[in-house]
Amino acid sequence: MDEQKPVGDLTTDFDILDPDYNLDPAPTWRDMRERCPIAHTEHWGGAWVATKYDDIQALVKKTPVLSNRQPTVFPLDDGKDPMADYFADLMPPLTKDPPEHSPLKRLLLPFFSMKAVEAHRSFTEQLCNELIDGFIENGACDAAEDYARQISPRVIGHLLGIEPGQSDQFVEWVQGFVELGASNFELRSKSYRALRGFLDDEIAKRREDPGDDYISRLIASELDGEPVPDITILNMCMLLLVAGVDTTWSSIGSSLLHFASHPNDRQRLVAEPELLGSAVEEMLRLHSPASAGRIAMDDVEHNGITFERGERLIMSLPSANRDPAIFENPDEADIGRERNRHVAFGVGIHRCVGSNLARLEMEVALKAWFARIPEFELSDPDAVTWSAGQVRGARTVPVKF
Repeated sequence: MDEQKPVGDLTTDFDILDPDYNLDPAPTWRDMRERCPIAHTEHWGGAWVATKYDDIQALVKKTPVLSNRQPTVFPLDDGKDPMADYFADLMPPLTKDPPEHSPLKRLLLPFFSMKAVEAHRSFTEQLCNELIDGFIENGACDAAEDYARQISPRVIGHLLGIEPGQSDQFVEWVQGFVELGASNFELRSKSYRALRGFLDDEIAKRREDPGDDYISRLIASELDGEPVPDITILNMCMLLLVAGVDTTWSSIGSSLLHFASHPNDRQRLVAEPELLGSAVEEMLRLHSPASAGRIAMDDVEHNGITFERGERLIMSLPSANRDPAIFENPDEADIGRERNRHVAFGVGIHRCVGSNLARLEMEVALKAWFARIPEFELSDPDAVTWSAGQVRGARTVPVKF
């Protein structure tokens, strides 16, 4: 694994884990869009970085040559070949390309339709209010740690039919696998094994005693006219945890950080609660948590650049969402923005299947917070921290109210 090295010119030395970059990446994205919209770095095994909206829209159409089979851009442990078929089976349908991708995605879509996720609104509302009950009398809390971090693992645990008290363990494992394990092979491997072992046990329990949860319903489903194999159910559960916990937690935490540090936007949302829907979309645009990874299965050309077989590509969705060619005043928040074609959930066939659930969690979390804590501000701006890597979100947000 690479050691953390000083960063030079951004066009040739971009580092997705650089601490200074992660505090405020907008100037970096702006510089790259203007000077080198498809940049290259040698950090972490080397990768290309696409930063413009139109480039990303075009690149996703190059599937399966630009494959989603190994969506992380960090080097792999144990000398494993990222081109191997093994990786395509880990988290379907995210890691599958056509033609295998479509039937797997069709299997999941009913679980995450707008109607299906609405069934979880009441649980989420109760959860958010119980969390607020735990700190509101203190007049202060960490909005990321005490609130945002607690919501998505519990909601997903509810979907899976898992005991609510185990959600803290979920976060520890998922964070170890996705975030902290990005540059720590030992932690990533340990977290991955723990998640898979736990989910294996849960699937076995549901086969013995099925319920009305995500695991039980997958067991009762069919894929191409056959029962869904246990390994596919396990990997789809892994996808739900890995893709759904860190990203939504990041979005809620970053939104609360924004409103704590932008009093005009906070006051406007209090005065105009009907803007909640557009405010959620604007937070998703301005503070998009995830960048998508691809790997070239063969040499592929785009705008005079050749991605060679085996090379990785980062599609910076956060940068695309601040592209001035698409968005007016892209680095400024407009919680009433009427035209907002953001790509926070990705674009193309691999667009996030859980986007409706993420929106519901964000909407409920912000609505519950603003209903009970309409006036709040940062208590220590210097204490704010962000995660680094392909998922970026506020991790420490100390507020007082």
